[in-house]
Amino acid sequence: MFARLRRLLPAPISPELRAKLRGAAKLSSAGFDTYGLHPETLERVLRWTRWLYYSYFRVEVEGLENVPAGRVMLVPNHGGQLPLDGMLVGLAMALEADPPRFVRGMVERWFPSLPFVSTLFVRCGQVVGDPENCKNLLERDEAIMVFPEGVRGSGKTWWHRYELQEFGTGFVRLAIATQSPIVPVAVIGAEETYPSIYDAKWLARLLGIPYVPVTPFWPLLGPLGALPLPVPVAIKFGEPITFSGDADAPDLDVQEKVDLVKRRIEALIERGLDERPWLRALDPVARWGQ
Repeated sequence: MFARLRRLLPAPISPELRAKLRGAAKLSSAGFDTYGLHPETLERVLRWTRWLYYSYFRVEVEGLENVPAGRVMLVPNHGGQLPLDGMLVGLAMALEADPPRFVRGMVERWFPSLPFVSTLFVRCGQVVGDPENCKNLLERDEAIMVFPEGVRGSGKTWWHRYELQEFGTGFVRLAIATQSPIVPVAVIGAEETYPSIYDAKWLARLLGIPYVPVTPFWPLLGPLGALPLPVPVAIKFGEPITFSGDADAPDLDVQEKVDLVKRRIEALIERGLDERPWLRALDPVARWGQ
């Protein structure tokens, strides 16, 4: 019993990871970098979120050896309403990569308008996904994480789980311009952590946010219905892709490269679902709601 209780307590991070975080960027006298990263805040958050990673979502990782050293762009699928997928990919890089890696997640432009949460995210190294920010970070040989689906992916209802939405082309143009390898990533399980059966668009417009998910667990569990379900999550890192060519090429030429990345992610998702038959068993339920 005491061993189980200890797993709920924040655990110290490794000295190697602490050194990595402290050396991730030049810090001002107040301890912040240019983008607002505060390593001490990030260390405290890591101590708590590692419990979510290991015990709550029981994450299984495959293919971390595919992530090259130096500048790299991680491109996962997006889903699950809450930004849990990005958090878990970042934790996989910090807790399981050898050596540990610090990843900057690119967040939506509307995100800084959220009180409290946006400040915490910025202090943990997350950056508004402006092309100039991405370019500068990659040229500093940092690792960044980009979700080309944007809110189209994260706000999907249950009926469209694991269906990749339209990808933007900007991430490929940046990869070409900075000669950064792209690593396709599949997150399996995050879609089921917070199943949404309806997007309350009228409320989203009122609040000034992209979507407001409605889950069937609200009436069943009350306030607990707002918590993500403890679904086991698998993360698969694919082989890196390096594109050459003209970053300012016509959209049609760039779209071919975007489609290649998308197909690689789809293949990883399919393999992950095949390895989890119980997730496949939910497909008829999803089709019923379409």
